[in-house]
Amino acid sequence: MTEQRAQPEQPARPGRPVVPAEHAAPGAAHPHPLRVIVVDDHTVMRAGVVALLAQEPTVEIVGEAGDGRAGVELVERLEPDVALMDLRMPLLDGASATAEIVAGPASTRVLILTTYETDEEIERAVEAGAIGYLLKDTTREQLVDAIHSAARGETVLAPRVAARLVARMRRPAVVPLTAREVDVLNAVADGLSNVDIGRRLVIAEATVKTHLLRVFAKLDVSDRTHAVVVALERGLLTRR
Repeated sequence: MTEQRAQPEQPARPGRPVVPAEHAAPGAAHPHPLRVIVVDDHTVMRAGVVALLAQEPTVEIVGEAGDGRAGVELVERLEPDVALMDLRMPLLDGASATAEIVAGPASTRVLILTTYETDEEIERAVEAGAIGYLLKDTTREQLVDAIHSAARGETVLAPRVAARLVARMRRPAVVPLTAREVDVLNAVADGLSNVDIGRRLVIAEATVKTHLLRVFAKLDVSDRTHAVVVALERGLLTRR
């Protein structure tokens, strides 16, 4: 099959709204099929995506890769419009491959297509420069629309991913504890009284109380037990 090149896309204008995957508009403005590569280390999953898009006249699969390093090389060689990228792969993971593609000369947009939706992986992919993040339960119609939106420079997020990002943004900012405050909280977690904490840390009981009051204020709690629980939840306290 002869490869056809889509016209170069203009960069997205600042302030474009996020387009949920199920509401992305088709890319009718493209006179030729969008050239797409699929990067996934699972052969069956990769073949499934290719088969899903095989009958779509507005999309042409021009290449496949089984790891992130091969995906980067494929982009450099073919300069596709969109790269569908998995995350956990050998040699080079999807987020690292995305960062290399975005930093390279090609104008390829990277659209994450994966089964993973943890906060850490979503954040890494977005920070690496991915234009969108879809899950593998995406329908064919949603995937096609998302590819066209990505090619236009519009951010496309699966609904669950968008919800996680919003929830993450709404979380209260983490206020770090001082080393001494951590020592005091660890002693509280060990079940020690203020007097015993003072003896362990060789500080006055009044100083222990002062440290605890500062911890309560930082964590927005009103008692010792909740201070320990919240600190553990936020990763501010590590128990051995």
